[in-house]
Amino acid sequence: MTKPQVRIGRVYDDPAGEQALRVLVDRLWPRGLTKARAALDEWCKQVAPSPELRKWYGHDPERFAEFRRRYQAELDAGEQAAALAHLRELASDHPLVLLTASKELTISEAAVLADLLTGRRAAE
Repeated sequence: MTKPQVRIGRVYDDPAGEQALRVLVDRLWPRGLTKARAALDEWCKQVAPSPELRKWYGHDPERFAEFRRRYQAELDAGEQAAALAHLRELASDHPLVLLTASKELTISEAAVLADLLTGRRAAE
């Protein structure tokens, strides 16, 4: 079995020449972006962090390790677990680009999801 090909990117970036499924993983639609310009294959908002966790985190780099731990716990149950299973299924058949509006990709939920989908679960 081959390792899934999963990358992360900003939803605002030009999708020209993209050879992967483009999946938005934010719960909220990106400000100022039209659906046509986004050129998404799917919007999987169910996999996003809960509103409470998202607000607590606020993309503060000092909170990222704790955010990752809490988010991974959220992904273990309910609607989010089902959405993560769906992304796993997509990634098993196609290269995948997980998109977010976040400016800092390395500390975004997309980075956490990419690690989980490729088997790089961070130490808790």
